[in-house]
Amino acid sequence: MANTEIPIEAFIADMPKAELHVHLEACPTAPVLTKIAERNNLPVPADIYVLDPTDTSPPPFHDFVSFQAIFKSHLALLQTEVDFQDIALDYLTKASAENIKHVELFFGPQYHTSRGVPFPTVVGGFISAIQFAHRTLGISASLVMCIDREESVAFGMATLASAIPYRTTSSAKFASVFQRAHREGFRITCHCDVDYPFTVDHVREALTELPVDRIDHGANANESEEVINLLLAKNIGMTGCPMSNAVSSPDLKIPELLSLLRRGVKVTINCDAPGYFHAYLNKTLVTVTSNVNVTRKDLIQFQRNAFNISWISARRRDQFLQMLDEYEEKALGSAPL
Repeated sequence: MANTEIPIEAFIADMPKAELHVHLEACPTAPVLTKIAERNNLPVPADIYVLDPTDTSPPPFHDFVSFQAIFKSHLALLQTEVDFQDIALDYLTKASAENIKHVELFFGPQYHTSRGVPFPTVVGGFISAIQFAHRTLGISASLVMCIDREESVAFGMATLASAIPYRTTSSAKFASVFQRAHREGFRITCHCDVDYPFTVDHVREALTELPVDRIDHGANANESEEVINLLLAKNIGMTGCPMSNAVSSPDLKIPELLSLLRRGVKVTINCDAPGYFHAYLNKTLVTVTSNVNVTRKDLIQFQRNAFNISWISARRRDQFLQMLDEYEEKALGSAPL
């Protein structure tokens, strides 16, 4: 029998989950970033309150450009390997407490190497945190390196070259970088932010001109039958991020993500920048249920998609999917909820 009396918050909390779209540099809370600033003998930013979920002041950003300005100013505090380890371990600890079994973590090395922080310092800190979290918490994680399309192709290629030893705007101009990454054995995903000019074209372009395995954001794909059919034909998954959609859009795009899900697109739900939007994955999923059309079966399917399009071994994927199937049977039975 399905237990329909479980509050939605408890249903989500108990569900085994994967998260495929979270930016490590956008995870710090105010206490973590304050500790890092003080350790590095740097002034604590006046706008640190934006990272405090208890602060009720209006956020000091109103669009993606103003958000990026504040975000990048905070990055200047990150200087040592321990700094990067701290922000990653803080996120991984919270993710494990939310019953997240596997995460794939974006990081932007160009943010740091451009200001003199060596690539090994960045990656070394993140890897140390990932290894420690796996040993002590049981959560698995891998890194997804961002190539910034606002920078030059040459800088992108140099950044890729720095990343190769660690492997065990329009996106089309970066095709050479993506193609080389693909040849070197990296998996490829491409950000296609919502409600930007020509964003549907950007999704189409990524699907037809780049060797992508996933699309990030991309909710505007719902506006094009052609793009939906491309996603389905190529079996390409999508990492939706409702909370951060509010930066560039008047809404969270929940109906669009739900429509894509029910069309069979392997769309997922993710928290993206939890430090700035004060919502980790569980709270994000609860917010998604504010759309009355989202059912508990839909929430299960979002997570099934996440495990299916994650870049883990087939054996571990099967293990996680079995956990999810068992949870679905226990929580929902055969009820169409």
